[in-house]
Amino acid sequence: MKFRSARHTQVLQPIIDFYVQIIGLEVLGEFENHQGFDGVFIGLPDALNSPVGWHLEFTVSWEPPLHRPDEDDLLVFYPETSEEYEAIIARAKFANIKRYRTKNPYWRRNGVAMLDPDGFGLVIIDPNLMV
Repeated sequence: MKFRSARHTQVLQPIIDFYVQIIGLEVLGEFENHQGFDGVFIGLPDALNSPVGWHLEFTVSWEPPLHRPDEDDLLVFYPETSEEYEAIIARAKFANIKRYRTKNPYWRRNGVAMLDPDGFGLVIIDPNLMV
């Protein structure tokens, strides 16, 4: 089974920049004016071709989204190495990405929580703590 998380946004380019430049994912595809929507697919290389792949989709249109995220509406990323984890954290710090406190103490113990340009949270899990 494949998995796609789709979300509407008003800030498509900042979302692309965040997930590509900070998190380290890649743009897998884009579309324009598809029934009034522009959008992008973001994920790991070959995610669209993998039988068990996943990717994120972000769309923009004339209608604004009505998001109400709370502290535990999260995407959780598990870097495979300490180097990958440290690189993400360093890029986020350099870009002044806002960190925040999750409700769930599990996420606070095992990673770093930050907000994307839409105000949705994500946690980058420290691979050294997930032994």
